[in-house]
Amino acid sequence: MTSHAFDVDAFLRQPLTARLATNGPTVRPVWFLWEDRAFWVLTGPWARLFDRVTADPRVALVVDECDPATGLVRQVIARGRAELVPFDVPRGRRKLVRYLGADEERWDERFVHYLHDDPAERGTMWLRLAPDSLVATDLSYTVAG
Repeated sequence: MTSHAFDVDAFLRQPLTARLATNGPTVRPVWFLWEDRAFWVLTGPWARLFDRVTADPRVALVVDECDPATGLVRQVIARGRAELVPFDVPRGRRKLVRYLGADEERWDERFVHYLHDDPAERGTMWLRLAPDSLVATDLSYTVAG
């Protein structure tokens, strides 16, 4: 199998689900925004992720896709120290629009409050991962037939 180069930024702009690993070990699926060479994930004091990163900021994150019908197999693996930073609504909107679409009227109520409630009151934060290490691999293959 030969590894091929691909546009990592374009890949990470897709609404894919990542898996974020913290010390414990614990792995959880997350929606993310790839912006300013960092992964941005919503969290807050209601989530175990918040406590785990506060206790130990070392994390690993993987975003991948695999389509056996076409042979498309690509992955990005990032590692580094996460930081908890204040939530900002414009970035929150960009993240949610990529997964839920631009029409907020169609969003599930669970997501709307992130953009309209006071983030300080809820404790909403960003987990920001500017990776120390980012490895992108294309393991795609040709499907016979």
